[in-house]
Amino acid sequence: MKKQFSFKTIGMYAMLLAAALTFIYPFIWMIGASLAPLHEIGNMTLWPDHPGLENFKMMIAKIPIGRSLVNSLLVAVFTTSLVVLTGSTVGYALAKMQFKGRQLIFYIIVFTMSLPFQITLIPNYITMVNLQMVDTYFALVIPFAVSAFAILMFRQAFQGLPQALIDAARLDGCSEMGIIFRILWPNIKPTLVTVAILSFIGSWNEVLWPLIVIRNEQLMTMPQLVTLFAVGGRSDSQLGVKIAAAVLLALPVMIAFLFFQKHFIQSMASTGLKD
Repeated sequence: MKKQFSFKTIGMYAMLLAAALTFIYPFIWMIGASLAPLHEIGNMTLWPDHPGLENFKMMIAKIPIGRSLVNSLLVAVFTTSLVVLTGSTVGYALAKMQFKGRQLIFYIIVFTMSLPFQITLIPNYITMVNLQMVDTYFALVIPFAVSAFAILMFRQAFQGLPQALIDAARLDGCSEMGIIFRILWPNIKPTLVTVAILSFIGSWNEVLWPLIVIRNEQLMTMPQLVTLFAVGGRSDSQLGVKIAAAVLLALPVMIAFLFFQKHFIQSMASTGLKD
């Protein structure tokens, strides 16, 4: 039995290692290709023979990557903050407050998660035009300020907390907002981190919406500028420069996940639908 269990464990770890290598190999190759001279990329297996920073230097010389990086950070941070704020308040109301139509509202919110963003693309654009927000940071933030996924995550997390905790806070004179921010938030840190990471990644990687509402290059986000750079001719069809731009785009997301992966995995593993 011991040998059988040992072989089974070894086989399982071997499969997990193979799966991990399958996922991580493209990222390592992408980083290597961003450092490789153009003539080496086609024959490169994992890492270039003569790595250098020429691709990055050429990319920085051709596009205002620094300005777009600041724009992306501002938009992603503000969007993430609003998503956490709106998601936690609405999730708290659906989880811990009793009012007529609560379940119906929740099911409608869950249903909207099945609708692709492209369905609301035209109505959102018309709204931005009517509000005169085209070519402003507001146009990049407001349409994503409320997330059905965030509401679902917070609702499930709050339902897992005892009602006695909230009742005790109310007896002590704590307001409803104070209960959310001072009492409940410290008890759902994995959910907070998960919602924040996913919201940040979603905002950071958004390309289609910025291409529609932003035309001023000084306001363009990094994914938008990199996309225009890759398909608009500025890269002069140099694959290494395009890959360097992609690496710079992916780097903040990878760093954020590496720092917070423990909370992220914990929250995703513990979240389930509760009535």
